[in-house]
Amino acid sequence: MRIAVTIFLTDETITPARLARELEERGFAGLYLPEHTHIPVERTTPYPAGGELPREYGRTLDAFVALGQAAAVTERLGLGTGVTLVAQHDPIGLAKRIATLDHLSGGRFTLGVGFGWNVEEAADHGVRWRTRRELVKDRMALMRALWSREPVAYEGEFGSVRASEAHPKPVREPRGPVVGPRTLVGGAAGPKLFDHVCAYADGWLPIGGRGLSESLPRLRAAWSEAGRDPGALQVVPYAVHPSPGKLAHYADLGIEEVVVQLPPAGESEVLKALEAYERYIPGR
Repeated sequence: MRIAVTIFLTDETITPARLARELEERGFAGLYLPEHTHIPVERTTPYPAGGELPREYGRTLDAFVALGQAAAVTERLGLGTGVTLVAQHDPIGLAKRIATLDHLSGGRFTLGVGFGWNVEEAADHGVRWRTRRELVKDRMALMRALWSREPVAYEGEFGSVRASEAHPKPVREPRGPVVGPRTLVGGAAGPKLFDHVCAYADGWLPIGGRGLSESLPRLRAAWSEAGRDPGALQVVPYAVHPSPGKLAHYADLGIEEVVVQLPPAGESEVLKALEAYERYIPGR
């Protein structure tokens, strides 16, 4: 099982370059970074985990800039977002950013797609909350047009693009309906979420990884009904606090990669956490 990590990198934590070097040297599979552009102070949306919103949410580094730095100092480490809030981006600019990072890293990028939870943050980006999922699906389709090998026009409900020369292209070849980098959709299990996974992604990024014994059969059934290759579905539990029993359970479910949570801390604390997690890396 591949063990990757996620962390809220901020202006107060270990740097992306230092962390990336350590991860590659220790045999970790990848680095996934979350995204928040800003956190409005006058916020009425409750923190999904309950209680006060942690300090790091309002201090998060730009994920693509940080991953670019990580890519520059590594050769094998996977690089991903967990997750990109697609509705909050101009899709033409986002398509360019994603393709450039994937190209420069040699195809190491994984796009984690999310719909967001902070209504106020999304509103400042002009997002209408009730239609954000449809907006994300539309923007993913527009980006796929720009990533296609030949110029393709797209006309959608929320945006359009003319048939265009748009380079670089993501490294991976198209996979059924999926065009672009490895793509995983994050979110809670349910028909709406699984529709997105089956429509344009390589798999699912379940936050926390709870309840997979019940939800995985439903996702696999939806995947099969959509005509997708049963062997191609990827499920990557995300922001997991690991234990031997938990990882063994994931392995029994056929899961091949898990993303474990690091503390949003300085260098010494993060390196201690890495040392504790090294025992889960195969061959260590």
